[in-house]
Amino acid sequence: MSITSTLLHTRWLVRAPIWLFRARLGFLFGGRMLLLEHTGRTTGRPRYVVLEAVEHPAPTRVVVASGFGIRSQWFQNLQADQRCRVSIRRLHQVPAIARTVTDEERAAIVARYRSHHPRAYAELSGVTEETVGLRIDEVPYVELTLR
Repeated sequence: MSITSTLLHTRWLVRAPIWLFRARLGFLFGGRMLLLEHTGRTTGRPRYVVLEAVEHPAPTRVVVASGFGIRSQWFQNLQADQRCRVSIRRLHQVPAIARTVTDEERAAIVARYRSHHPRAYAELSGVTEETVGLRIDEVPYVELTLR
């Protein structure tokens, strides 16, 4: 297991940025990271996850990838209720709607990401394959439309 894959399985480390976003310090991550607040599909309680913004196709839209595939709790929760809140840059808890992108859209997103971030693409591709057995172009991508 690579060090990156090991770190992704270290719960306290992965969840640490949540506290920075909740303290309104999300701007420290620029636009590369965001805090997604979603509703637990069985508990109905708020849940939080920090994700990489794969791309910003418009000022009110951002795309994220479910690096752990359809098993990701946040992804499953958004399938049950697409309403969520997003904190990114200096924006805090902005209401949003989630939509899983089509296969065609995903292929274009991955091509742009590979072109703009070749080193990150190479690293994430290996980690994703090692962790969930899927290539980065096979995991689901979600577009968040800020309201």
